[in-house]
Amino acid sequence: MAEPFYITTAISYPNGKPHIGHAYEAIAADVIARFQRRRGRDVRLVTGTDEHGLKMVQTARDKGFDTRTYADEMSRYFREMCDVLNISYDAFVRTTEPRHAEASIALWTAMEASGDLYLDRYEGWYSVRDEAFYDESELVAGEGRVKLSPQGTPVEWTAEETWFFRLSKYQDRLLELYRERPGFIQPDSRRNEVVRFVEGGLKDLSVSRTSFDWGVPVPGSPGHVMYVWVDALTTYMTGVGFPERDGEFARYWPADIHLIGKDIVRFHAVYWPAFLMSAGLPLPKQVFGHGFLLARGGEKMSKSAGNVVDPMELAERFGVDNLRYFLMREISFGQDGSYSAEAIVTRCNAELANSFGNLAQRSLSMVHKNLGGIVPAAGDTPVDRALLGRVEEACARLDAAFERLAFAQGLDEWIGAVFACNAYVDEMAPWALRKTDPERMAAVLGTLVTAVRRLAEAVVPVIPAAATELVARIDAGADGTPIAAPEPLFPRLMLEVEEGAA
Repeated sequence: MAEPFYITTAISYPNGKPHIGHAYEAIAADVIARFQRRRGRDVRLVTGTDEHGLKMVQTARDKGFDTRTYADEMSRYFREMCDVLNISYDAFVRTTEPRHAEASIALWTAMEASGDLYLDRYEGWYSVRDEAFYDESELVAGEGRVKLSPQGTPVEWTAEETWFFRLSKYQDRLLELYRERPGFIQPDSRRNEVVRFVEGGLKDLSVSRTSFDWGVPVPGSPGHVMYVWVDALTTYMTGVGFPERDGEFARYWPADIHLIGKDIVRFHAVYWPAFLMSAGLPLPKQVFGHGFLLARGGEKMSKSAGNVVDPMELAERFGVDNLRYFLMREISFGQDGSYSAEAIVTRCNAELANSFGNLAQRSLSMVHKNLGGIVPAAGDTPVDRALLGRVEEACARLDAAFERLAFAQGLDEWIGAVFACNAYVDEMAPWALRKTDPERMAAVLGTLVTAVRRLAEAVVPVIPAAATELVARIDAGADGTPIAAPEPLFPRLMLEVEEGAA
């Protein structure tokens, strides 16, 4: 039986439609999942929506909806985004599902059984937008000396009866975890931030609310609903069948990687492992906090700034594979990166349309035109073997880079091999060999088709539709069946005049 591999995205908060940052994370998770499947792993990819909390209640009210109706509509947009972007998820979990309530209650009950939950009164600063509590020392001054969270979001003084989790009890165990498993939090910059935070001292965490009822009820405590982060984080186990301990849960848990944005690392690398320690459950193997996708000019995208980009509009305009390739190629994963229409057009035209797409198009076209569509065997001269060796080496380096989530580096190796193939075409000039040495022309074309297929196979995780189609075209001719005249895989993109002039 294949070795299991379990990956999750962050559970998106659907108080609005998805933006390009949500798409970036979903695509990265899908690339990892497809890559691991290609390596023979039994992969489970889970995503979903985190629909509880005061922010959802307020947003729905402001828009004139009841909360459930609004949550249903917004969650549908996130599932649609995943489908449009060709995300190969195995489960889409909503926190409003009954199965998830069962999982959350089971986790709560286990923490309570450990003596880690107690009832008291909470007074402190709370950010509705972050769904997070902050200590006075963490706040920053905004305009007019308004208090803001470390994320720059408004905070309000909150006082209510609440259940507390004994987070302070787990400070030493968490620090021990970070020491013994340095790869638990990645990249290292995120790990260092978390270590400093925990070393500064942990206070017990308020884990219930009474000011609203839109959430999972606390068992045996009428009027209390679970703090949204207790509820949301449990989704990762709901997606593999928890609270059942056999079946999918036994096979896939603990998760190999939680892929999240850097702004929610604390919840995943401090609160979540502490909850699991309390419940006596295995910890995930890694929490990876990727960077932000910034707007043109380096600004963080936000609804308030009016610079949010609809990923489905981008996919329709530039193509799904083009968008996926750009995001994985352009940005060093783990660091912040930026988007612009000009950058997408420039990158994808240069590397997909002009380089790889043109390589595949002219190689298969020459086979169709000059050899009746029958794909010949690869050549065996030193120059042929050198090219195929170069391609194989690049694909191996891509695999090694993808294994450590260095997507841009892996694709740099890949495109270098594509350039080498195009140089080989120019040097061998098969169009000239047709008249002078037809046998050599066939060997050159066979070498090219072999190289193109290997390159397409390697890049399937990133551009699954086009690469899979290309492999299928070539394989269709492997048994002597003539291949059809190829259609362009990556038509050149055009930039609207007004955008180019901006």
